[in-house]
Amino acid sequence: MDLTSNELLGCAPEARVLILNCDDFGMHQAINAAVVASIEEGIAVSCSLMPPCPGAADAMRLLRQRPEIPSGIHLTLTCEMPGHRWGPLTAKEKVPSLLAPNGELFAEIGGLLAQARLDEVEVEFRAQIEAVLAAGLSPTHLDWHCLADGGREEIFDLTVALAGEYALAARVWLEPGRGKTRRRGLPAIDHPFLDSFSLDLDGKQARYARMLRDLPPGLSEWAVHPGLGDAESQAVDPDGWRVRRTDFEFLTSPEARELLRQEEITVIGYGTVQRAWLTGRPADG
Repeated sequence: MDLTSNELLGCAPEARVLILNCDDFGMHQAINAAVVASIEEGIAVSCSLMPPCPGAADAMRLLRQRPEIPSGIHLTLTCEMPGHRWGPLTAKEKVPSLLAPNGELFAEIGGLLAQARLDEVEVEFRAQIEAVLAAGLSPTHLDWHCLADGGREEIFDLTVALAGEYALAARVWLEPGRGKTRRRGLPAIDHPFLDSFSLDLDGKQARYARMLRDLPPGLSEWAVHPGLGDAESQAVDPDGWRVRRTDFEFLTSPEARELLRQEEITVIGYGTVQRAWLTGRPADG
């Protein structure tokens, strides 16, 4: 009989298991500070780093000082902030299909997915992975910025192949990816994923508390986006800083930690997932 995702992760089949990962690490310093605090002082466990972003060097410095924090690579092909730009790590002339007509990364995913060539996607993904490795870090997994399961099936397959090559896990949220992952004997979430940008701001803290109380048995994942919400955040991210600030407030609240205890929810990060992907056997911890 096939093992459940919980069992592959070293948990009881009936346990309520939650991957709690902070996305967008490296976007800017106010996000970096909030991500570290959400892990060290709050209930989050792992994070995903955006190598092309202006705050990436600071994020990598923080991770070198904290090797116990599991960190993956938030593969980034879009830039949605006109006042806070970043571009590909690869020379632009080598990846023209990843660029909008203005010569910059696309701000929205539709235009990118309509024209991105898979070979150029691979060149940029490898550049981002190698940048993290060159910084002396040991990443746990690959996932994508703004592209659930890569946005196209062939980008998903490419990313999973790269994860295998570099001995990493990959975030898998959707079908057919979840089915492919389970057929390989690897863990995949059992329930719909949560991207915290999908939640209304009004009543958000109560909504988070209710979602923890209602968390079903099996493996779930929340991608959260903590940020300090300070003046820097408000200047560079006028549309998103409130999402990030309210995430940060909940993740670091005593209520959140107490709810996990009361509800007997097991919170894990991608270090545990990576061990399961590497061994194909139940992971320790």
